[in-house]
Amino acid sequence: MAVTEIALTDPPSDVGVNGAPRRFIRAVLGNRKAVAGGVILLVMVLVAAFPGLIAPDKPQAPIYPANQGPSGAHLLGTTNLGQDVFSQLIYSTRLTLVVTLVVSSIATFLSMMVGVSSAYLGGVTDRVLTVVTDVFLILPVLPLLILLAAYLPPGVTSLIIVLCITSWAFQARQLRSQGLSVRNRDFLVAARVRGERPLYIILVEIVPTMTSLLAASFLALSVYVVGFAASLQFLGLGNSGELMWGTMLYNAQQASALETGNAWWALAPGAAVAILGTGFALVNYAFDEIGNPALRPIRKQRASRRRRDRAPS
Repeated sequence: MAVTEIALTDPPSDVGVNGAPRRFIRAVLGNRKAVAGGVILLVMVLVAAFPGLIAPDKPQAPIYPANQGPSGAHLLGTTNLGQDVFSQLIYSTRLTLVVTLVVSSIATFLSMMVGVSSAYLGGVTDRVLTVVTDVFLILPVLPLLILLAAYLPPGVTSLIIVLCITSWAFQARQLRSQGLSVRNRDFLVAARVRGERPLYIILVEIVPTMTSLLAASFLALSVYVVGFAASLQFLGLGNSGELMWGTMLYNAQQASALETGNAWWALAPGAAVAILGTGFALVNYAFDEIGNPALRPIRKQRASRRRRDRAPS
């Protein structure tokens, strides 16, 4: 009878494949870094999607006295041309976030194709792709960024091209290492026996096994792109007429905002870059902790051990 009762009992809702999303959601909601980073990114997305509902004025309208300090009418003051700094900050969020997501997606795809192809194909292809990857790894990044940007027309397209060229190599090395560890697995041998093409095997058989690593690569690249895009524009390698946080920093520096007492014109976009980078970094750290028990906070590990000790044998 006991066996019959157990067989008729419904299995727990979080057991099996269907319960995996629920376990993942609980793990994310139980991680403080994931919650904090998710809230930051959600706020940024909402600001980027609906800037007109938050900003009080048009961002490039010179309709106020120049170099005003923060006040109730202008939360962050005005520029040297009489533009509202807070409105510029809000409207700059959209293009900054778009560039970050586009560059991170393209660079992640490039690193995936180079790294996984190198690992799976092996031979001459592996050696050539490894040499190319190593060349991009040893090149000094910032001088290369400046050199490439100097010969391209200023603008968002050039910025995306420059950042994509210089940001894929490190992640490609990581993905190649992971690809080498699965190259001789049984499911890949079976795919080769069936006569599947290498491209099919790479995209359909290998890449799905690297989902967590690809997500971590995307988040790490996002942190990198946020900072370097702003750095390039601060150095004057962007289009100062485009609304991005980096161009706000450049315009503030050109107008000597700090020297003239208009500090928030420079501090606000710098703080926004730091906050967005922090959001991506927190989510990245949280994913590492969720996927690797050794990285979880010590308090959670101790609590888990106490629960196991109290459980009946």
